[in-house]
Amino acid sequence: MKFKNWLSILLIGVSLQVFAQESKKTTYVIVHGAWGGSYAFKKVDSILTAKGCKVYRPSLTGQGERAHLASADVNLSTHVKDVVNQILYENLYDVVLVGHSYGGMVITGVADSIPNRIKKMIYLDAFLPNDGESVATLFSGKMDGLIKSQVNGFLVPAWVKASQPIPKDVPQSLKTFTEILHLKRGVSTIPAQYVLTVAKGTLPENDDFASQAGRARKRKIPVEVLEADHNPQVTAIVPLGELLYKIK
Repeated sequence: MKFKNWLSILLIGVSLQVFAQESKKTTYVIVHGAWGGSYAFKKVDSILTAKGCKVYRPSLTGQGERAHLASADVNLSTHVKDVVNQILYENLYDVVLVGHSYGGMVITGVADSIPNRIKKMIYLDAFLPNDGESVATLFSGKMDGLIKSQVNGFLVPAWVKASQPIPKDVPQSLKTFTEILHLKRGVSTIPAQYVLTVAKGTLPENDDFASQAGRARKRKIPVEVLEADHNPQVTAIVPLGELLYKIK
């Protein structure tokens, strides 16, 4: 009986130690960009995991491995709810929330919905919206042609082809780009970092997301420039992984 009691105490002690170690790990939730999926951040995930971090990579409804759920009714609110529910159902706190490109719209909505769960926001070459804005309004000139060429309620860029092997980019609902983001709390006060990716040999001020980096500076959000194209999760995997770990 005494041995059983001793063993129970030992197991409880080990469990508490493991729990304490787990709770100290930095938790990342990485939200991919338009037309993509969480698969694109698999190698970045591996780098962060090897450093002792916990990483979650939700695929937004209709994208990635959830392409079978694609519908013209899917909108920005759907995608915000995807990530909110991942955080709630995994019972995550002190989250470092990363949004790439379109993912910036999503993480802004997530932080507005559950600010108590978020420790830091990282906008990776991403949209940094204000209340009442959408991708279509933020990139009005650049999005007009694509929106006009929509197919059955979906935007299909030239590089998205049905014949491509999986994993691949897929069409995305028009409503995810046109739905206006409504923020109940206004501009977030959660600590944030903006990462502007600039291709080698080009100037930061000429980058497609230079306006968003400029908006970040006006909000007193630090901006770091990473030498890479718009998809560093593919073309600058190690530098991106190291940078995300550094600015956590």
